[in-house]
Amino acid sequence: MPKADVGDIQLDYERSGEGPPLLAIMGMSGTYLHWGEPFLERLRESFEVVVYDHRGVGSSSRLEGPVTTAQLAADAAGLVRALELDSVHVLGISMGGMAAQELVLAQPRLVRTLTLGCTYCGGPGSSYGSAAGVRLSEAMASGDRARALRASYEINLSPAAAADPAVMAQRAADAESLGMDGVLAVTPLAGYGGILTDYTIASDTRFKAAISGAGVVRMRSPSSARHIASGSI
Repeated sequence: MPKADVGDIQLDYERSGEGPPLLAIMGMSGTYLHWGEPFLERLRESFEVVVYDHRGVGSSSRLEGPVTTAQLAADAAGLVRALELDSVHVLGISMGGMAAQELVLAQPRLVRTLTLGCTYCGGPGSSYGSAAGVRLSEAMASGDRARALRASYEINLSPAAAADPAVMAQRAADAESLGMDGVLAVTPLAGYGGILTDYTIASDTRFKAAISGAGVVRMRSPSSARHIASGSI
């Protein structure tokens, strides 16, 4: 994958498909490979799809201490500008959805539409949504790769998939293709742990004002920005 210079770091990215640009922001510890080719192929039918690895993930620059969602949003904005795109549709899942919300708050003119999945907005009255989400956040924050990997598979995959050797082999192959010594790509995991415990969108009012300027908003939960999350982080 090529790399883009974004501030003082480099982000590896892939750009494919035809149509208006769509920036896909992955969740914690996931690489661009975790989107899966069947899903990306469908998106490429209608969009020029830009996928990338967060700092500390895959072949992007290593982490230098803890990172915040605001930094991840700034990275996303920097990538958009590095690719000389005026604005993009944005898809964010899990931690990537948190960064996507920060992006539309900070740079609303860069975002044409915002699509959020299985994510969290923080603030009073919100929650991670389930005991499974809390368990995953604790595992990710522990810095123990084996524990984080085990929790991720048990929570995010169906029991059949988690027990399927072929699925595990594919994840291992993906990791090896990126030159990693394990399936989880974040180095170190603890650098991302604070996101799950400290994340808060500044206010519902700011968020709603920003997304009204960005265009159509699609959410898993239709009620309001406050209740986006319904599953794991």
